[in-house]
Amino acid sequence: MNIRNVALDILLRIEKQKSFSHLLISDAIQKAKISEVDEKLLTEIVYGTVERKLTLDFYLQPFVKSPKKVHDWVWMLLRLSVFQIVYLDKVPEYAIINEAVEIAKKRGHKGIASFVNGVLRNVVRKGVPDVKTIGHRVKRLAIETSHPEWLVDRWVTQFGYDVTAQMCRTNLEKKPVSIRVNRIRMNRDELLEKIGNEQMTSSISKVSNDGIIIHDGNILKTDFIDKGYATIQDQSSMLAVLSLQVERGMKVLDPCSAPGGKATYIGELMDNTGEIYAYDLHQNKTQLIKRNLKRLGLTNIKVGQHDARTLRSIHEEKSFDRILIDAPCSGLGVIRTKPDIKYHKQLKDIENLHDVQYTILKHVAPLLKDDGKLVYSTCTVEKLENDEVIKKFLRNNDGFEIDESFLTEMKELAKYGAYVSPYGVQLFPQTMNSDGFYISRLKRKW
Repeated sequence: MNIRNVALDILLRIEKQKSFSHLLISDAIQKAKISEVDEKLLTEIVYGTVERKLTLDFYLQPFVKSPKKVHDWVWMLLRLSVFQIVYLDKVPEYAIINEAVEIAKKRGHKGIASFVNGVLRNVVRKGVPDVKTIGHRVKRLAIETSHPEWLVDRWVTQFGYDVTAQMCRTNLEKKPVSIRVNRIRMNRDELLEKIGNEQMTSSISKVSNDGIIIHDGNILKTDFIDKGYATIQDQSSMLAVLSLQVERGMKVLDPCSAPGGKATYIGELMDNTGEIYAYDLHQNKTQLIKRNLKRLGLTNIKVGQHDARTLRSIHEEKSFDRILIDAPCSGLGVIRTKPDIKYHKQLKDIENLHDVQYTILKHVAPLLKDDGKLVYSTCTVEKLENDEVIKKFLRNNDGFEIDESFLTEMKELAKYGAYVSPYGVQLFPQTMNSDGFYISRLKRKW
């Protein structure tokens, strides 16, 4: 099997259909029964080419006179080939070129193969252009780290150049996998021992007493997840759940729950007691929550299909001790694991999401008890989806306020580069080497 040909098919689907890279890679590996060695190469080529798309286009420009006249599949073949030439050390340059030429022959004709051969040999002989020659620093950062210039410009305006540069560069680094132990099945030390027995290296999370960071080895090659010993969950996501400060026997609402990572953590923290209502707008996604409940042995979570904006039709006001609104968002904090996101989002998407997020918060907040706590979270770094949503809600709902004790708790993260505003905490990918994430906690005014 020609792995580069498979990679080319996946990359074209990502580009044309806006499909998610991780889903396409997983599907290809299962269908073609790709070996572990080839699986690693396929993943590296696909992710690397997507992550560095704009940089690769910059590298190719001097060698192609009329890029717009080049067939989409040919340009993508050049991209993935240049990615290998520039960023992969273990594959000889002649082998990369030969593979590309063979693919070009099979997909096109001798003329295209000759064109591909000529471009790639020129790239090897002359070397790629230096991004340092780009004068404007925002454009230079955008090309260097392959982020759309409009997005980099927005982040610079919101957080400053240095934070933005660090974020963009971190988005190109591999993120370590973090998991949480299922505390109703075993404790963290027991799971750490099991991990060690599998020759994986790990360390404990600084955020959660249930968290473990996997540094070397693949947790999915074990049966720990399937047996319900653990769940893959980012540290930032764990922190959002811990910010709820749940206790045994509470009544908790998770209105935007699928696939259920946060709801199940809440269930574990409550020792499988109390009542947790986990909803999602889509029926197929509620099945994901139910599968996780079964896997983890949780019985304190009720799952249903419902629009978060209409939950007051089935629940009385002031009926929940805790509410976690993990709002639908642009996902610009998880670019490291879903690099396609940075190219697919537009400003209008962010503006539309702001309206949806505010509407959900406005409709769900009245369900909070007088002495309850409400956590609003997103996996994005966009202020319009974060601070601006909270500010707008507080401006129009004077019965609620920021829980100041939460901001005090989060001050500790400021020394790691988190941005603590009067409304919440913004975690960047570089803050804890985890996802970019926003968390705010509200309470009713007395």
